[in-house]
Amino acid sequence: MPPVFPMLTVLSMFYYMCLRRRARTATRGEMNSRRAIESNTRALPINVEIVQYAKEVLDFSSHYGSENSMSYTMWNLAGIPNVYPSSGDFTQTAVFRTYGTWWDRCPSARLPFKRTPSTFCSQDYVELAFEEPVYPTAVHILETYHPGAIVRILACSANPYSQNPPAEVRWEILWSEAPVRVDGPQARQFTPCIKQINFPTNLIRLEVNSSLLDYYTELDAVVLHGVKERPVLSLKTSMIDMNDIDEDEDEEKYGCGMDTLNKQFSIVTLREWPTNGYFDKLPYELIQLILSHLTVPDLCRLAQTCKLLYQHCCDPLQYIHLSLQPYWARINDTSLEYLQSRCTLIQWLNLSWTGNRGAISVSGFSRFLKVCGSELVRLELSCGHFLNETCLEVITEMCPNLQELNLSSCDKIPPQAFNHIAKVGGLKRLILYRTKVEVGKSIFNLCNKCFQSWYGGLGLEGQVNEDGDKNPTSESSSVCHSPRALGVLQLRRKGG
Repeated sequence: MPPVFPMLTVLSMFYYMCLRRRARTATRGEMNSRRAIESNTRALPINVEIVQYAKEVLDFSSHYGSENSMSYTMWNLAGIPNVYPSSGDFTQTAVFRTYGTWWDRCPSARLPFKRTPSTFCSQDYVELAFEEPVYPTAVHILETYHPGAIVRILACSANPYSQNPPAEVRWEILWSEAPVRVDGPQARQFTPCIKQINFPTNLIRLEVNSSLLDYYTELDAVVLHGVKERPVLSLKTSMIDMNDIDEDEDEEKYGCGMDTLNKQFSIVTLREWPTNGYFDKLPYELIQLILSHLTVPDLCRLAQTCKLLYQHCCDPLQYIHLSLQPYWARINDTSLEYLQSRCTLIQWLNLSWTGNRGAISVSGFSRFLKVCGSELVRLELSCGHFLNETCLEVITEMCPNLQELNLSSCDKIPPQAFNHIAKVGGLKRLILYRTKVEVGKSIFNLCNKCFQSWYGGLGLEGQVNEDGDKNPTSESSSVCHSPRALGVLQLRRKGG
């Protein structure tokens, strides 16, 4: 019988030679394909995830408690949880000052601004600073009572603890959704699916809408998860949201950045056309009525189509009522400068939440009011931290027809600056919630007006006497001591 082992050796050598020959004759495409498959199966480098609670509450629009207390105030959002996972009404949580729709239905409610985008539904906000800037991978919000108010989460490129602030402050939306009703008041950990951003951040902003709630929402803590190095998506494990692609394309196409928005304001180069088609046959007023349903960015885009629509879109009659609050992150001095020629007839102006972190300067605000303030009747400046005494002086000088002024949460205005308000003779409504105004003889006697203060939705009317005290005309004066006083002060002319 012939030996078996030599035959196996020959077969093994032949198999080895075939493998070598196949390897030599393999095309570059096959080899690259093999490398690509191997690289996808190889484990990605581990990037350690950092988990941190909010270090500090930097800014907020309102809270339930008083400024000198820790009960029901936004300060409770800093640090580790105090209540979670327990459910219920606890004073150690952060609570905004309103809920439901009664705020909009009460007698002192202000009329809404037209042209507010349907995507903007935020009513309040809070900004939180964290210790380490990271690329966010998750945001956990611990809600302990009546959850469901969070509608938007944003990240900022500016480091609040850096000695060298960036030239441009950029805000990026991590998550946004319309308000939804949540069944039951039980506590929950809200962890929405956030999108990745291309800059590290340690400044997170939460925006809320409490209109669908049956009671006050209470927040206990916010947890930021992130990595120090920018994460790279693995093709094998990551899914790309097509909605994000469409949104990014829209940003590039329509220019959602501040620079592009300013360019839209200032565009003047238009293509020549012999006629304007059927628009030449429409009455001027009808075109104006049609365009009145567009938002401000849509007007800017439409103005770039032809000279006729440019004329309509830049008509000051389109800017009688103007709310820039939905675009608070993109408004700066340049934006106001571009809008000056269009706002010469403006009567209602909403600059709430705008201008912070140096976006709007005192000089830029003053220049705008000197051109556009003569017809102003209503001016909303809530949370305008750029405002100072010079701004109030300009308002009183340049806005002689002003009837409504909202300075809520403008906590940078010194107490003596409010004396300028007495120069506005036609003022009917003045909101001084969370300001440094010295309540008493000074502001009330200078204005020499009647006032009405709303606490918890109950009206309490009275008039200031010679000693600066309030003589209530209602038997429900005890509501003045409610811990949830709304701090909305409405001034009326005598007999008004």
